[in-house]
Amino acid sequence: MTYTLIGADGRPHPSTRPGTVGGHRRSRIYGRLDCPSALRAIAAGGYVSQRVFFADAQTAMSAGYRPCAVCLPDAYRQWKSTNP
Repeated sequence: MTYTLIGADGRPHPSTRPGTVGGHRRSRIYGRLDCPSALRAIAAGGYVSQRVFFADAQTAMSAGYRPCAVCLPDAYRQWKSTNP
């Protein structure tokens, strides 16, 4: 199986491994695959068309995405303190 992951350059790349974090293209946020906020949005019928996946958090940040405040509060606080 081949997965499409977003690379550090922000472009899609094929991968033989699934991503470990997901994101929302429009809001440029990434988080855990089991994020309660993302799961609520998906259940409500939204979010899916803008869903992207990354190999890891570092790749997501390199691509210009910020951590989710709901599922990654410590990473979000650290990001917020350096990006006022």
